[in-house]
Amino acid sequence: MKTNKKVCCFFGHRKIADSVCLKPMVYKAMEDLILHCGVDTFLFGSRSEFDNLCREVTSELKEKYPHIKRIYVRAEYPDISDDYKNYLLQSCDETYYPEKLRNAGKAVYVERNFEMIDKSDYCIVYYKSGYTPTEKKDTLFHNAKSGTEIAFDYAVKKEKIIVNLGK
Repeated sequence: MKTNKKVCCFFGHRKIADSVCLKPMVYKAMEDLILHCGVDTFLFGSRSEFDNLCREVTSELKEKYPHIKRIYVRAEYPDISDDYKNYLLQSCDETYYPEKLRNAGKAVYVERNFEMIDKSDYCIVYYKSGYTPTEKKDTLFHNAKSGTEIAFDYAVKKEKIIVNLGK
């Protein structure tokens, strides 16, 4: 039996300009995907204000649409205790660590984002062209791409349907 259920992932810059204005945009984008596109599974990473906002909105939507799933894709802690897993499951329905990340080193967050994009039909993104992470502005790598830009380019290459709320 083939299912029509779809998957959406989130990624975005570590800092967001105005979460008060962005939150209703995230809510609408997610609800539209649930109601009109059959999305029932949402994949999250961590390490950004945008991830936290999306996790919060998904939890609110879960009260209205209890069938949706919130899955936290870990980039840290490949092996976790039952206590830590239970802690994580307070804000998500499932969590896993992709085995291919075990030897990813500094690229672990980039590889985790690729994992989420590969498993998704849709990507809700907070990406601003030209964004430079604060910690890179005063280094030799100030012209390097942000992790969000790398993920965005990858999602475009993989022909994912992208909802960019950072324009």
